[in-house]
Amino acid sequence: MAQNKSLDVLKKNIWTENPVFIQILGICSALAVTNTLTNTLIMALGVVFVTGFSSLTVSIMKSLIPRRVRMIVQTLIIAFYVILVDIVLRALLPDVSKALGPYVGLIITNCIIMGRAEAFAQSNPPIISLWDGITSGTGYMGVLVLVAVIRELLGFGTLLGYRVLPEGFVNWTIMVTPPSAFFIIGIIIWIAKSIMVREEKKK
Repeated sequence: MAQNKSLDVLKKNIWTENPVFIQILGICSALAVTNTLTNTLIMALGVVFVTGFSSLTVSIMKSLIPRRVRMIVQTLIIAFYVILVDIVLRALLPDVSKALGPYVGLIITNCIIMGRAEAFAQSNPPIISLWDGITSGTGYMGVLVLVAVIRELLGFGTLLGYRVLPEGFVNWTIMVTPPSAFFIIGIIIWIAKSIMVREEKKK
């Protein structure tokens, strides 16, 4: 029973209720940090960590938090984990921390994190809430990584900083600007929705 629920949560968060291409959440960071794959991976892992542990903490503390102030407490919990991520990045990866700039701090405003805390962790046990947070973050990460691969490959001819396309390849300058991410995400939404509609028709 528990295994079925875990698989159901995984399927929803990765595909049928993906936070980016179904719920259209976390779009601001998707546009801003996906110009290089390295920055995207680190940012997305930070969101996975914060979403997972925020949901776990909210679920553990939910019976202790007065309902009227629950959203303020949830914000404080999320802020605590975001500060942890920021401190670790500054200490271990200062160049990446500088490149990401204010976007690490803005993880706290990511609608996915507050959404999972309020919609799932507030009414479910701790372990499944942790799993829900991790899989929601992973669904977000999957879309961002796809966008980043396309943008870095066509914008710089590289992946993770290593040259992939031939030296003669002319970089697509538009790919390093935020509007390119907007168009790529739009295409991903279109493809995903088309597949889902086709699957529904088969049923």
